[in-house]
Amino acid sequence: MSVRTPDPDWNPDDEPAVRPPANPGWLSDLELAEVRGRLPLLYVEAVPVRVDGLGQVGEVGMLLRANALGEMTRTLVSGRVMYGETIRDALFRHLEKDLGPMAFPLLPASPVPAAVAEYFPLPGISPFTDERQHAVSLVYVVPVTGTCEPRQDALEVTWMTPQEAIGKPVVDEMEGGRGVLVAQALASVGALR
Repeated sequence: MSVRTPDPDWNPDDEPAVRPPANPGWLSDLELAEVRGRLPLLYVEAVPVRVDGLGQVGEVGMLLRANALGEMTRTLVSGRVMYGETIRDALFRHLEKDLGPMAFPLLPASPVPAAVAEYFPLPGISPFTDERQHAVSLVYVVPVTGTCEPRQDALEVTWMTPQEAIGKPVVDEMEGGRGVLVAQALASVGALR
């Protein structure tokens, strides 16, 4: 609705049609590229774990993906937080997207993350890099109790011990410094001794 004072010869058909986007939380590829060049974006990342009856981490789930160059890489559950979406909702959405609807994640009672990572397009500013953008990621350790069937672009979920997850062979397969992130997240829950 226009609030301007109309000109004497004003015709309502002269006004451009303003239609709300189909999903206001999503950006088009062009809009996303423009925003990435101007603002840091907020992400959530999850380190899926299996815990015993005492809540001790026994296994860590790592996603196997092929990157744009066709190389096999390890990564975490991750994705952007949409406009108007709570952190809890974003975390649940990305866990279901990457691990499948039968993973049954146990989201943390508090929205306080286990770690915070700041990704920069240029290396050397922090241990974390993302050539596409400047991003801030809230990282959570999330127990899952169900069956994980990877979806989207993940090829498989590999379960390993916490020591294997931070070992050199796995860390070398992780992009953007996520090996450091996994170690920080696991240390925050006492899984590394």
